[in-house]
Amino acid sequence: MNIIVCIKQVPDTTDIRIDPVTNTLIRKGVDSIINPFDLYAIEEALRIKEQHGGKVTAISMGPPQVESALRDCVALGVDEIILLSDRKFAGADTLATSLTLSEAIKRIGEYDIILLGQQAIDGDTAQVGPGVAAHLKIPQTCFVRKIERILEDRIIVQRLMEDGYDRIEMTLPVVITVVKEINIPRLPSLRGKRNARKATLTIWDAEKLELDEKIIGLNGSPTQVVKIFSPNISKSGKKYQVSSDEAVEILFDKLKELAN
Repeated sequence: MNIIVCIKQVPDTTDIRIDPVTNTLIRKGVDSIINPFDLYAIEEALRIKEQHGGKVTAISMGPPQVESALRDCVALGVDEIILLSDRKFAGADTLATSLTLSEAIKRIGEYDIILLGQQAIDGDTAQVGPGVAAHLKIPQTCFVRKIERILEDRIIVQRLMEDGYDRIEMTLPVVITVVKEINIPRLPSLRGKRNARKATLTIWDAEKLELDEKIIGLNGSPTQVVKIFSPNISKSGKKYQVSSDEAVEILFDKLKELAN
């Protein structure tokens, strides 16, 4: 069983700085961590390996400092780590990111399950997992809360819904994004930390992946941030003690006023 986990290193702070030219996050000089949701994907990958055997590969796209996050994956029990790092990848939106990840996964070769956290805390789009599946042309499902069974050629999972869950059966290989209800992530062991220091890190750039710079990074991102601002928080207000019919009329008038 070959399992691939896509992780992201995100800023460990609420004090986010934005590049005024590109409107992208300034990550240099900011402490970073593994995206918290990705820890659940890592844990699930390790549990699958422990039950079915095989290998777990963690892959991430980002600047050189992402190496620390990948080595943290080894400390948890991941077997192989790959970093996609090139200035040409900078500024990628979810489309360009999923394209780059999918091309790297193709280069890795055989795989059965690709796991991701449900979303990244610095973006909250939850689009990269489905994007990877679309580029690879394989089945996918999101917000998985439990993997029930893994058979020779298919997998049965529970997908979290607002009013319960769906039970889904898919043929392998698949892409799955997981929610925090799926497990409790483990802590790194002392042996794992020692392994992390000496683990071999594979680094691939755009040339290695044979990717045209027109379709990656900022150049290959059709969605771009035009403006970022903090919303004004107002505590002013009015209190009305009226009937329900009068309340409807007041709300309608206020909404009409704001629209104009």
